[in-house]
Amino acid sequence: MSGSLRVRSLLACLLLCTSAFAQTGPAPAAPAAPELTATAQTPPAADGAHVLTGTDVTAWLDGFMPYALARGNIAGGVVTVVKDGEIIAKRGYGYADVAKRQPVDPDATLFRPGSVSKLLTWTAVMQQVEAGRLDLDADINDYLDFRVPTRGTPITLRHLMTHTSGLEERVKNLMTTEAQARAGKTELGAYLKAWVPGQIFEPGTVPAYSNYATSLAGYIVARVSGESFDDYIERHVLQPLRMTRSSFRQPLPDELAGLMARGYQLASDEPGGYEVVPSAPAGALAATGSDMARFMIAHLETAAGRDSPLLKAATAAQMYTPQTRFVPPLRTMALGFYEIDLNGQRVLGHGGDTIFFHSYLYLFRDQGVGVFVSVNSTGADGATGVIRSELLEGFADRYFPAQTPPAQVDIETAKAQARLLAAGHYLNSRRSESGFMRLMQLQQVQLVDHGDGSVGFPMFSGTDGQPGRFYPVAPFVWRTLDGKQRLAAVVEDGKVTAFSVDAVSPFMLFQRVEGYRSAAWLMPVLGVSFAVLVLSALAWPVSALVRRRYRLALPWPPRTVRAYRASRAASWLVLLSWAGWIGLIAWFMADYFRINDGLNGWVLALSALSVVAIAAGLATSAWNLRETWRGGRGWPARLWAALLLVAMLATSYAAVISGLVAFVTDF
Repeated sequence: MSGSLRVRSLLACLLLCTSAFAQTGPAPAAPAAPELTATAQTPPAADGAHVLTGTDVTAWLDGFMPYALARGNIAGGVVTVVKDGEIIAKRGYGYADVAKRQPVDPDATLFRPGSVSKLLTWTAVMQQVEAGRLDLDADINDYLDFRVPTRGTPITLRHLMTHTSGLEERVKNLMTTEAQARAGKTELGAYLKAWVPGQIFEPGTVPAYSNYATSLAGYIVARVSGESFDDYIERHVLQPLRMTRSSFRQPLPDELAGLMARGYQLASDEPGGYEVVPSAPAGALAATGSDMARFMIAHLETAAGRDSPLLKAATAAQMYTPQTRFVPPLRTMALGFYEIDLNGQRVLGHGGDTIFFHSYLYLFRDQGVGVFVSVNSTGADGATGVIRSELLEGFADRYFPAQTPPAQVDIETAKAQARLLAAGHYLNSRRSESGFMRLMQLQQVQLVDHGDGSVGFPMFSGTDGQPGRFYPVAPFVWRTLDGKQRLAAVVEDGKVTAFSVDAVSPFMLFQRVEGYRSAAWLMPVLGVSFAVLVLSALAWPVSALVRRRYRLALPWPPRTVRAYRASRAASWLVLLSWAGWIGLIAWFMADYFRINDGLNGWVLALSALSVVAIAAGLATSAWNLRETWRGGRGWPARLWAALLLVAMLATSYAAVISGLVAFVTDF
């Protein structure tokens, strides 16, 4: 669960994190790349703005959403638009239940907003700040009945609200089933105490999105208020706004369960089950589009300087104030909200993704306008990202158009900066450093230097589906042709140490990888090493069959024969251990409900197998090399024996730094 991004990564669904964004026709072809010069580019003229009325926006939505859903194989969706304290549009599209042909009703159909739920949790935190029970800058351990270990600097609620707690990602038990919830196995306190993620960054220094951190904040609200988290949200957030068809309770109360939209991977697939989120404050909300409109109105009231049923204007002003800016001039975090500059408008927002539901909430605070969109299917080829992107950006272009500011760049300087940026390999700051999850870090990000000052970001795609390409507009700042997204680098002592893009910069960096684990050398070495192991492993039975067919014996001393056979058996063992880890990851990636304590036995068994494989591989390959030299074998055999030892060393090194021998079941 997290905000929406355009970044496609191996962890995207696993971590329920991030993704990205439509128009009422086929996706346009990628525009031709402009020739870069050292003079200012002429910006396109801004179109005239439409007047935002209920009639106009409803017509626009009705022209966009039905085709977008059909194109993406998405079952249904809901959109609500508010302005000046009123709901001016609330539209349901497609089906809440495909088999029953039950249409989406914005007043009655519940959707799962995913991490948009966090905004209600952060609102609850600010209520307790307003009441004097919480201090944003106090050590969170002062409020907890267990300790969150730190590296000196205390973690505060301000850190939690800006995703700068420094805690690593936790993925196990992020999703579970209704049966588990009914059995009482999803209690918030028990979930939080079962394993506290390690601190991998100093608090306040690196943005790293954390569902666990948000859940800590929700638990703290429950602790200081004396109410359960569910009770608190109902009494102090939902009821004051008359959000009568919304709930964090899991499973849903009987009176709401029948109103819940079914969730789908594709509209043409069978529906999935209800997604229970043990880290409830981070993403357990179920709500109608109309209820989310009421929530937006309350925050727009306080943004306009008026008290609302939720917060006093002065308290809310703290919430809307930018807190962090790790990669100027990119987007930043307020307290819980992403701050977004969209067509020159200051927008506060948050995205959310579960396995099946994908949502976004935008508040154009200076205009008194809010937009909420949610769909109940993942769709084909990143369709949910395209829908959200084109809907929200199209909305801004229609009602708040603006010119893209001109770029003034020196091309030779831009080319040099692009080379510096593309020279490194990078890791997402939202990551796990515990146990075998470090294996995911072998998939690193590398940007492409196109040679003209522009850079390519293959894991970031535009709404046309093409790999992202960014053009220089300022020192170490690049921008897409449509002006909607920027990429910027952090430079220290003349070296790029990190970068980010607007879509994720409030809560995530891509950090340059240290040399000892850089994929620049490690992946080629691993590729060659696995090839050597596979050939060695296969050559053993093949050569044995040939010798048996022709009744030939190995013409070597017995010790040399034993060393040869032992090293080949160890090759099979090493390959088996790696295949086991890859198979385990592929198995639970196919169904995220499998990422639970049931994996513990497999993790421990594979860790043990990896230890045995490493020990056997290193010992037997070294023995084989010695006996190959002593046994008088030729140079090809000696060279291969040396290669086999190097392959064993390389795969052992990769296994150790990837946590495959850590015997860690918390991840």
